[in-house]
Amino acid sequence: MYKIAVMGDRDSVLGFRALGLDVVFVEDTETARHELHRLAGSDYAIIYVTEQLSLALDDEIKKYKDAVTPAIILIPGKGGSMGLGEASLHSAVERAVGADIS
Repeated sequence: MYKIAVMGDRDSVLGFRALGLDVVFVEDTETARHELHRLAGSDYAIIYVTEQLSLALDDEIKKYKDAVTPAIILIPGKGGSMGLGEASLHSAVERAVGADIS
């Protein structure tokens, strides 16, 4: 059975534990890289990553862009939305449909 994880700073992701998701607290880039690859190599179908953390992991996230699993989805962190998650979703839909649908 596949699992879902959420990665980011403690304040941004702690609440997801109440929903039954696996929560990974990361504060530095090296730990974040290691944890992303660990989760991707395990039974995780979806990995949510805070937008702030995704800035440091951009190259790592791109490696999984066309993979079936895991789906890496950007979510706003405690500082609010930076628009990265929305742009990433828009790009994925555009690739899937083959045209800009906005």
